Amino acid sequence: QVQLVESGGGLVQTGGSLRLSCTASGRTFSTYVMGWFRQAPGKEREFVARINWSAGSTYYGDSVKGRFTISREYAKKTVYLQMNSLKPEDTAVYYCALGARSQSSYDAWGQGTQVTVSS
Repeated sequence: QVQLVESGGGLVQTGGSLRLSCTASGRTFSTYVMGWFRQAPGKEREFVARINWSAGSTYYGDSVKGRFTISREYAKKTVYLQMNSLKPEDTAVYYCALGARSQSSYDAWGQGTQVTVSS
């Protein structure tokens, strides 16, 4: 089994920055992709960003392009989400996810970390 632990959420003002971290442990040898999703109250879960674990290639949701950056630290099995120019609409619980087989299928999820952007 894989365990994912996120950290780095918090309260920030509009225009501010936060960096989220997610560290994987357990059976991570077959990691194909890691990603970030978010869910705001009353809304569906939204894709934020993903990174191919071996190649390092990245892909972003339209709402965060140019503001958020996903990266990884391979040896530490950690993925980061640097969030800049934050907006109130970025307020959500952010979840880290790991996929073992493809870039669109996720097999493990973290517990989530709250990000709140005040106006």
